Amino acid sequence: MNIEKQDFIVKGLAYSIRSAEEKDAEALSTLRVQIDGETENMDREQGEAFIGAAGFREIIRLDTEKDRNLFLVADVQGEIVGYSRCEGSDLKRFCHKVEFGVCVARNHWGYGIGKKLLELSIHWADTSGVEKMTLNVLETNDKAIELYKGMGFEIEGVLKKDRKHADGKYYDTIVMGRFKS
Repeated sequence: MNIEKQDFIVKGLAYSIRSAEEKDAEALSTLRVQIDGETENMDREQGEAFIGAAGFREIIRLDTEKDRNLFLVADVQGEIVGYSRCEGSDLKRFCHKVEFGVCVARNHWGYGIGKKLLELSIHWADTSGVEKMTLNVLETNDKAIELYKGMGFEIEGVLKKDRKHADGKYYDTIVMGRFKS
């Protein structure tokens, strides 16, 4: 599914959010590896589960074709600095919901890019017949948890000791969901 491009200016930074296009594949591959190395909040360590340009082209193609998928990118002067995806299921018992994920490059934190990606995804979901959005978030990512709560998500559960990080410690994953209001 695609959405119309939207432009924003926050704290002097101009950026656009639009649907991903196949031409974005190389930049997305590079950005994903970069972001995985910038924060412990992602599921992967840097370089794990690598997706190359060809893989991203296929994801973008499928997401564009499927009514229950949405792939958005945040663009600053032609550079992709963040992205989000909503992925639905073809299974009848799960076709009412999508899973949401988002990431933004560290040097572009604080400009509301993640929040705008989430807002546009929620609007798309609410106007596309999606009844529920779900997401997973690391227990220590307090800013994200508060953002999600502010956007109508509720904590639905906790996966205890779900992750083991390089520091040798276990961390919980918070499962959150939002029903269409």
